[in-house]
Amino acid sequence: MPDPRTDYSPIVDRTPLKLPGNASVAVWIIVNVEEWPFDAPMPRTLLTPPQGRSAVPDVPNYAWHEYGMRVGFWRIKEALDKHGIKPCITLNASVCNSYPQIVDAMVNSRWEILGHSYTQRPLHVEENEREVIRKSIQLIKEKTGIAPRGWLGPGLAETSNTPDILAEEGIEYVCDWVNDDQPYKMKVKKGSLYSVPYSQELNDVPIHMVQNHRSSELYDRTRDQLETLLNEGATNARVMAIAVHPYITGVPHRIGYFNKLLNHLKQVDGVWLTTGSEILDWYKEVSSS
Repeated sequence: MPDPRTDYSPIVDRTPLKLPGNASVAVWIIVNVEEWPFDAPMPRTLLTPPQGRSAVPDVPNYAWHEYGMRVGFWRIKEALDKHGIKPCITLNASVCNSYPQIVDAMVNSRWEILGHSYTQRPLHVEENEREVIRKSIQLIKEKTGIAPRGWLGPGLAETSNTPDILAEEGIEYVCDWVNDDQPYKMKVKKGSLYSVPYSQELNDVPIHMVQNHRSSELYDRTRDQLETLLNEGATNARVMAIAVHPYITGVPHRIGYFNKLLNHLKQVDGVWLTTGSEILDWYKEVSSS
């Protein structure tokens, strides 16, 4: 079965796109800020349970994530502030109530906030997907003053109905479809919805938690990927996403490489450091002209 949300479009056959300021690559940084329920199985584990017997509460893995909220997030924010870079936040809406200081810090820094469901649980297991999406959007709007324009599903997961529901509930772009280096318009039943490129390759979860690379890997891989995209983007613009999590990149042995990564991005000609909404607005303008 072909992709139900967009027609196949080889990038070599497309009309070339140009970024603002003669940039070649639009780079956006995403910090995933989540809530892991203490009284449920953990969404992800670092430490396997003794003798293979899972337990709830799972204190060591809950605490691993909680370190990111208590310490790691603030290291990441300090690094971003130091370099004057505004990231996008994919936010479990329940964080607004459980970790209000973190949400206040995002709002005060005027970071863009995307919906990331209510808690870190895939939409497949929710009894009422639409209600969870609607509740998430409403709570973020209530606590931040702005409704999210973008959405990332927990684990990038969707049901077959998710794009249609997101469009109907006012979401303008989604990041789950990591199948292109450019945005594109998706097929939905009502309204409109766009895909903005996200990444599983420049993402600290697969790099460090699945592939078990050294602390420097995200920094090294980002430089290699950017070099290729700059060459390609000189004739047809590219988008590059970098995704991090407070409990992974925010630990002491990785944060130094994150600082180096941010500094590198600022020094390279042809990079437009931007946000998901700015990428969406740019693409809608150039694709309609």
